[in-house]
Amino acid sequence: MIEDSYKINVVIEKDEYGYYAYCPQLEGCQTQGDTIEEVKTNITEAIELYLSTLSEEEKTERLSQEIITMTMEVKVA
Repeated sequence: MIEDSYKINVVIEKDEYGYYAYCPQLEGCQTQGDTIEEVKTNITEAIELYLSTLSEEEKTERLSQEIITMTMEVKVA
């Protein structure tokens, strides 16, 4: 079996309950975990399962989206 490799954007947020992760390119692909390691493992599994349901055309369409992330400092008066 040939394995494909993809670069996928993942956003991980920390809150009072642990960690939450989602993929902006893959609508509905999300998970949570108590630790950063757990959420990374969980989102990897969620991505693999999500991609296994897509046709090659759907993968190309979703994974070709340009996602730009940045951290901004905003001063509020």
